[in-house]
Amino acid sequence: MPLTVIVLVYFAALFAISRWSARRRSDNDTFFRAGRRSPWPLVAFGMVGASISGVTFVSVPGMVLTSQMTYLQVCLGFILGYLAVAFILLPVYYGLNLTSIYSYLGQRLGPEAYKTGAWFFLVSKMVGAAMKFYVVCIILQEFVLAAWGVPFWLTVSAMVLLIWLYTRNGGVRTLVFTDSFQTLCLFSSLLLIIYTVVDELDYSIVDAVSAVAADARSHIFVMTDWTSPQNFWKEFLSGAFIVVVMTGLDQDMMQKNLTCRTLREAQKDVCSYGLVFLPANLLFLSLGILLAQLFEVRGVALPAKGDELLPMFVNGDATPITLYLFVIGIVAASFSSADSALTSLTTSYCVDIRKKAADEGLRRRVHLAICVLFVAVIVTFDSLNNRSLIDAIYTLVGYTYGPLLGLFAFGLLSRWQVRGRWVPWVCIASPLLCYAASLLTVHLWDYHFGYELLLLNGLLTFTGLKLIAK
Repeated sequence: MPLTVIVLVYFAALFAISRWSARRRSDNDTFFRAGRRSPWPLVAFGMVGASISGVTFVSVPGMVLTSQMTYLQVCLGFILGYLAVAFILLPVYYGLNLTSIYSYLGQRLGPEAYKTGAWFFLVSKMVGAAMKFYVVCIILQEFVLAAWGVPFWLTVSAMVLLIWLYTRNGGVRTLVFTDSFQTLCLFSSLLLIIYTVVDELDYSIVDAVSAVAADARSHIFVMTDWTSPQNFWKEFLSGAFIVVVMTGLDQDMMQKNLTCRTLREAQKDVCSYGLVFLPANLLFLSLGILLAQLFEVRGVALPAKGDELLPMFVNGDATPITLYLFVIGIVAASFSSADSALTSLTTSYCVDIRKKAADEGLRRRVHLAICVLFVAVIVTFDSLNNRSLIDAIYTLVGYTYGPLLGLFAFGLLSRWQVRGRWVPWVCIASPLLCYAASLLTVHLWDYHFGYELLLLNGLLTFTGLKLIAK
C-alpha cells in the first residue's frame, strides 16, 4: 500500500475520533477543560505520546553513539519530578480551580508576574513546538509529498490545517482521545521497527536482550566524573527539575491533567504515565544499540551524528514496511505534541492575556490566528537555511523555562511580595546571565553545563525576585 494512502487513512482516523469526541455541544469549558470529565487512564495513556515529540523519536536512539544509555539517569529523575508535580503542584491547581496554571502567579505575586509567566510560556512554546513540528514536516515532505511536487510551505500549511480542523471544536476534550490513538500508533510503530531490526540481525527476542545488555553502549551510570555532563547526580536531579518545569509549570502539559474529575484521579494519572517514561526510553535506546550492531555487521560506517542513525536505516532498508512504520511513528509523535501545544497557546492567550475565558468568538479567532502564526514560524525556520542559527534559537528558548521555575518556586516557598514592575526585567536578565555563565565556565575551567543549567536559571530568578521583594 502506498505511503500516501497510509498517511491519509491515519488522518481520516483522527477526524473520525474528533467528530465522535466533539459530538456534544462544544463551548469554552469543553475546549479548555473538557468539562472536567476525562477518565484518568485515558489521559495518562495519551500523555505518554504527547510528551514524546518527533524529535525524540529520531534523536533518542542515536544518543547511544555519544553518551551510551546515560540518558536513563535523566529518566530516573523524571519519576521524582512527576511525584513532585502530583503531590505539590496539582493540589495547588485543583484547590484554586484553575483553567490556566499561570493564574496562580497573579493571585500570589500580582498581575505583572502573571503576565510575565504567561508571555514566557507563549513565546517559548510557540518557538519550541514549531521547531519540533518542523521535523515531521521535513520528513513528510521528503518521503511523501516531494514526489508530487508540493512546495514545503504548502506541506506545512496543510499539516497545521489538519490540526486546526480536528481540534477547533472539541479542543482539549478531543485531544484526550486523539492523543490516546496517536500513542497507540507511536508505540506500535516503535515495537514493529525493533522487531524488524531484530529480524535483520537474525536474533531471537532473548538474543536481542542479551546483545543489548552486553554491548558497551549500554553503560548507564556515571558516578565518579563530576565534570562530565553525564554525571549521575547532575542528570538525576536535572531530570526531576525538567519534569517540574516542562510539565508541572507548562500549560501545554498540564491542561489535559486538569481535565480529570478529581485531584485524586489527576494524581493517579500523573504518577502512572510518569513511571512509563523509563521503559519507553529504554526501548528507544535499545533500538539505537541494535541499529548500531546491524550497521557494524553489514560493514557500514556509523553516522557522525546520532540523529542520523534511525533515518539512515530507514533510507537504506529494502522493505517498504520499515518506511511506513517510521513515518507513522514520526507523525503520531509530532501531531500529538503539536495539537496540544496549539490548544494550550489558545487557552493561555484567551485566559491569561485577554482574560476572556467565556468568549467563544474570541477563542475561535485566536485558535485560527495561533495556527497561522505557527505556520509562519516554521516557514521562517526553513527560510533561514542555517542549522547553527536554528539550534541557537532553540537553545535560547530552552532558557526561558528557568524564569518559570523561579517564579513558581518563589510563590510556593516564600511569603514575600514583589515590586511588580521589576519582575519582567528579572525574568529577562536571568537566562542572559545563565548563558554568559555557561560560556565563562567553559573558558575558565573547561566545565560544560548539562541539564543542571535549568537549576541555575531558576535560582537566579528566585534570587532576583528576593532582591525586589517588598
